[in-house]
Amino acid sequence: MRKRHLTGNMADGTALINTDPLLKPYTAQLRERFAHHQRFKAEIEKTGGILGKISQGHQYFGFNRGEHEGEIGVWYREWAPGAERLALIGDFNGWSREANPMSADDWGVWHIFLPDSEYADRFTHGSPVKVHVVSELGGLDRIPAYIQRVVQEGDADFIGQYWAPQYLYQWQHRAPDFDINTEGLRIYEAHVGMAQEAERVGTFAEFTENILPRIVDLGYNAVQLMAVMEHPYYASFGYHVSNFFAVSSRFGTPEELKALIDTAHGMGLLVIMDLVHSHAVKNLNEGLSRFDGTEHQYFHAGAKGEHVAWDSLCFDYSKYEVQRFLLSNIRYWLETYRFDGFRFDGVTSMLYSDHGLEREFTGYADYFDTDVELDAIAYLMLANEVVHAVNPAAISIAEDMSGMPGLARPTEEGGLGFDYRLAMGIPDYWIRLLKEKQDQAWHIGEIYGMLRDRRAGEKHIAYVESHDQSIVGDKTLAMQLMDAELYTHMSISTTSHLISRGIALHKLIRLLTFSLGGDGYLNFMGNEFGHPEWIDFPRAGNNNSYWYARRQWSLVEDATLRYKHLNAFDRAMQHLDATYRLLADENIQLLFIHEAAKQIVYARGGLVFAFNFHPTESVTDWRIPVPERADYRLVLNTDDPVYGGYGAVTGVHYPWQDVGVEGQAQSIQLYVPARSALVLVSGHK
Repeated sequence: MRKRHLTGNMADGTALINTDPLLKPYTAQLRERFAHHQRFKAEIEKTGGILGKISQGHQYFGFNRGEHEGEIGVWYREWAPGAERLALIGDFNGWSREANPMSADDWGVWHIFLPDSEYADRFTHGSPVKVHVVSELGGLDRIPAYIQRVVQEGDADFIGQYWAPQYLYQWQHRAPDFDINTEGLRIYEAHVGMAQEAERVGTFAEFTENILPRIVDLGYNAVQLMAVMEHPYYASFGYHVSNFFAVSSRFGTPEELKALIDTAHGMGLLVIMDLVHSHAVKNLNEGLSRFDGTEHQYFHAGAKGEHVAWDSLCFDYSKYEVQRFLLSNIRYWLETYRFDGFRFDGVTSMLYSDHGLEREFTGYADYFDTDVELDAIAYLMLANEVVHAVNPAAISIAEDMSGMPGLARPTEEGGLGFDYRLAMGIPDYWIRLLKEKQDQAWHIGEIYGMLRDRRAGEKHIAYVESHDQSIVGDKTLAMQLMDAELYTHMSISTTSHLISRGIALHKLIRLLTFSLGGDGYLNFMGNEFGHPEWIDFPRAGNNNSYWYARRQWSLVEDATLRYKHLNAFDRAMQHLDATYRLLADENIQLLFIHEAAKQIVYARGGLVFAFNFHPTESVTDWRIPVPERADYRLVLNTDDPVYGGYGAVTGVHYPWQDVGVEGQAQSIQLYVPARSALVLVSGHK
């Protein structure tokens, strides 16, 4: 279910000012970017609107069953306006570059029809195929742009396959219902290839059997899959995409991915895909780079088309065929694989000409200066309109660190249409804080302010660490806190002050972020139990080792190690939201804060959170204000031995007292040990 509350002038894109008056000086810029989107949309309306030809490219280009002059067969079409000649090649014709030449129309679309009467026994499901393109680069064998299956044979180049299985996958389960307005999104971010313990690439089938049950047991309601789209370099983490419509074959077949998604749906999990439309791989042998020989077919020519920091190419979003390619890609993944939404990668890079590199974004002017990419903004607005038109329940999440206003507001208001934005400042803050200060020097009010600092009216996904904070050269939260002792002192039979401190703060930091940082929460697989290793994919620099490109599940399953405690706490934290729906409650009430004592109390979702961050001082008979005249009971205690605590808290029920404190007419009294937190619910809940 999706409800959009629109206010103000929706005709010119300035309704955002009603929720943020500070935008008023930028009224002209808001109108300009909305008008730019409207110009794109007007062109699209000529071809059937957002659900017309603009999002059906995959049903026209590439390989599709059809008819020609009364015969049944396979059409292959390719947009290559700058090419001189195209020819379809493959096993079916002995890789002859003369046997099957293609014809072009006035718009640079090349086509060929393979009738079943002649090719049914030769051009079959799984047939290897490429297209020979003659252009200013000479003659090159390329992989079709809309190809839906690409494989690599040994160390050879990637090659396309005609993918048309005789029997279509039979879906068994519908997607679980999720109401964006009343439920919190709890995302388990995962990479299929590194989701197993063996030193190799994992598969969709293994993930389905071994990892999905873990995610459900922990209490997450969504899994976010990385690296789904085909990419030639495994170590790119899936971000150098070559074939946008092809499932990465290193993990399995398209049908095995469908089975994963179908199974997840049956287990009550939404499945979100990491979508990379911000850039593409530069390779000539794979992908779209100079497909028709020119620099400017899919991408900008010259320096504007190169993302120097990422060594990749930047799309020209102003072109109709580029829009059709990408918008069709969105519809394809939603309809063919039944993904429940996307996390759009690299949005900041798309929004600004300098890709947001080395920019601080300290004021509103930074979002509306001359470096803003209006074509990219308009494209993202169209992208979100396609997402929600194809599936009104689908979810879109923006990976943006700039904080552009309206990113997660409806396009009708002049926003970009995302449902959520990632709160990217939170993990950066925690890393900086852990590096610069011991916890006894932390400013609790500053932490609270940072976690609450987000744009009003826009939903955010909070997180302490994603895959970004786990990559080699950086440190996970567990490693930041416990360092090398993760390898030597995690046994329950050993004693270590550093480990005790680390486990305590690991829980407090995650609980504070979970309950304050946004309307949803994200965790990268393994980090929930303090995985001791960073991520480093096999490459020349590590002798192509898979040692760091895996997850050591045996650590959390070992009853003699403390990893099980952190895992149990993460489970309890997820179930806290599943039970009380606190993430959907926008009303957060600060009840008490004491800097010297390192204490903070607040209420959300009908729960009261009482934190004692002091490293040594436990607090006895701590009188805290509560919002209701009711007895309270304990629902989560970070000091519980099940979560690696000391078990010093013995009380469960806390009667309310007619004693006013901190502006509340009633209060309760608690015992909260040092570096611990209690979560309580009133008897009315």
